[in-house]
Amino acid sequence: MRLFVSVDLDGLGDEIAAVQERLAGAEGLRFTDPSQAHVTLKFLGDTDESRLPALREELAAAVDDADVDPFEATVGGLGVFPHLEYISVVWLGVREGAGDEELTELHRAIEDRTVAMGFDPEEHEFTPHVTLARMEHAGGTDLVQTAVRETDPDVGSLTVSEVRLTESRLEADGPTYETVAAFPL
Repeated sequence: MRLFVSVDLDGLGDEIAAVQERLAGAEGLRFTDPSQAHVTLKFLGDTDESRLPALREELAAAVDDADVDPFEATVGGLGVFPHLEYISVVWLGVREGAGDEELTELHRAIEDRTVAMGFDPEEHEFTPHVTLARMEHAGGTDLVQTAVRETDPDVGSLTVSEVRLTESRLEADGPTYETVAAFPL
């Protein structure tokens, strides 16, 4: 099973699609499905199904460790990874002070518990974000660079009340996601 831990952005799909539409002319972008938008707290990767009971237990404990109550998160602003001169991912951020601290605390607790279980540690600093698109070739770089520099879209807010363990199935027309377990805050 290919797994990740996330906060899903249920209800913001139309707003996310509207931001993607602004980038539609950028050659080389492969857009994510806005109805499946989420903030990844931890990518676990290929995981043997026999590990699910222990993983569920550790994720429940991690959510408790984080001691985060349900909170409002505001999504907006464009960014890229790794940087504007070489773009591989275009993303929407989580506004500072509007859920980013809570998401960071959840990430930290989940990272601690899953690394202790033998999962690989993150290689990069955690940046709460929603992937809008992946850049397959540099044809549309100028349009993306201009959008990131000159626009600051507000997508909306949502109440975060749970963390989900999600299975990602890679299919010909893109990944499909299925919730394996949910952990209330």
